[in-house]
Amino acid sequence: MTELRRIVRGYAFTIAGITIGVAGLVALGAMSERIVRFIEGGDRFVLGQISVAGRGMGMGTGFTAGGLLPAATIRKIAEVEGVAGVQSQVMLPLNPTTSQFMTLTQELVLGLDLSVPMPNRHYRELPVRAGRFLREGDRRVAVVGASFAASRGLGVGSRLTLEGAPYEVVGVLERMLTAPDRFVIVPIADAREQWVAKDRLLQTLLASGAAALTAADLNTGAAVGWRNGQDPDAVALRIREKVAGVNVQIPSELSRLLRSSTAFFSALFAGLGALALVIGGLSLANTMAAAVFERIRDFGVKRALGATDVHLGREVLGESLAVTLTGGLAGIALALLLGAVIDGWAARSSQQLFHFSPRLLAGALAFSVLLGVAAAAWATFRVVSLSPAEAIRRGA
Repeated sequence: MTELRRIVRGYAFTIAGITIGVAGLVALGAMSERIVRFIEGGDRFVLGQISVAGRGMGMGTGFTAGGLLPAATIRKIAEVEGVAGVQSQVMLPLNPTTSQFMTLTQELVLGLDLSVPMPNRHYRELPVRAGRFLREGDRRVAVVGASFAASRGLGVGSRLTLEGAPYEVVGVLERMLTAPDRFVIVPIADAREQWVAKDRLLQTLLASGAAALTAADLNTGAAVGWRNGQDPDAVALRIREKVAGVNVQIPSELSRLLRSSTAFFSALFAGLGALALVIGGLSLANTMAAAVFERIRDFGVKRALGATDVHLGREVLGESLAVTLTGGLAGIALALLLGAVIDGWAARSSQQLFHFSPRLLAGALAFSVLLGVAAAAWATFRVVSLSPAEAIRRGA
């Protein structure tokens, strides 16, 4: 411990330089990881079900009240060959007065028909961090996404008002780093009431009696599962062919759409990550090499007194390991602290900018240690190639 304190004091500026370089590398890597997790989570979700929506011309058609999907149409979907289950859904913007068309951070109300199990093969039930998920027969209760809960200070037992009606929060989802983090999930009957309350045109239509609509007809879409052994794309095409008046999302096409819509951000953060790797790596290597070259006179004196290259190499290796490991750990701690502060501020608007995955932290630490040791070894090789007298002269 005494020896470590001596090394830390002697290499304080070197450790500080490594800390800053590693912190920048980890922070940019965490932003890139956040985008990767968003894409992976969305991809996993859309590939687990066939999404069918009512045909309409509204903004967000097929997702946020673009058109009606009547109960009769849902029954027809269930009769298509290869279909295993159909869950009616209502998806609405939480605040329809604010335009969030095609954003990745839209807050949505999702109403689920709890009499039908979720047909999504990858999410039979959304993971709950606290409390419970919705049950059949529930009314005026909600399960909220992690980001939504954090931005409003909600927890199990909290009260939430939606379209003037009070709801009790019975569950908070685990942080999924994708769209459900900003969802408010309620029973479908409650979501239908909210839809009518939000949409004056629908209110007029129902009041006039011009259309023979019942509550069961008020659906914006449905999640459709497929039987084992069936190709989901083929089942989706079959639904599109046999059922009129619907928008059917082909799972593979929706996956490609998701990836293409986030391709710019993926490329941007990949480029920033590569740049951080190069700049951080060069800074770390230069800092470590410079620290070794500063001791050229010390090494010359030790060689003149009989120290061998092996002795000097062992000394430099031990010190470089201690320095880079200390600097790497301090850099990771600094990045985690900055990330927590920034994410805490961003949580007020349901955002999360960083994701510090174990692979990122382990990779950054290993990278800093290996590169630092390599730079120190190269600098030591350059020093020992000089005669003791030349090393002392240059050091002086």
